[in-house]
Amino acid sequence: MTALPYAVDAETPLREAELETLRTQYEKEGEMAGIQTKFNYAWGLIKSNARSDQQLGVRLLSEIFRVSPDRRRECLYYLALANYKLGNYGEARRYNDLLLDKEPANHQAADLRRLIDDKVTKEGLMGVAIISGVAIAAGVVGGILFRGKRR
Repeated sequence: MTALPYAVDAETPLREAELETLRTQYEKEGEMAGIQTKFNYAWGLIKSNARSDQQLGVRLLSEIFRVSPDRRRECLYYLALANYKLGNYGEARRYNDLLLDKEPANHQAADLRRLIDDKVTKEGLMGVAIISGVAIAAGVVGGILFRGKRR
């Protein structure tokens, strides 16, 4: 599988000092925070390994998506990427498909779609294995109990 520059980049968190710089700038601007400042901070949050940071990044990107039509393309991709990292594969696919509808030749979005599909397939197979294991265990326990009552 080919590596996604941005997907791989998102897996590498910023150093704490770098994220703190983005946070400080965002907080300094407060309610008047510019779109670029907010986007940079959201990007840094998405790169974080902390789930709460990633969730805040999604909220900030969602706000940018609503108020800034010229940033929607970027927001769609990063919302898809963030939701992928959070394990929200349905949301990740929804955002990514919106981007692919607008840009069918977008290689990064196409590669992200494959990553999402692979993860869904892998987790689906794992779920089937777990359910099968539980069913087998229940059958064994039921058989033991049934044999115990017959004696």
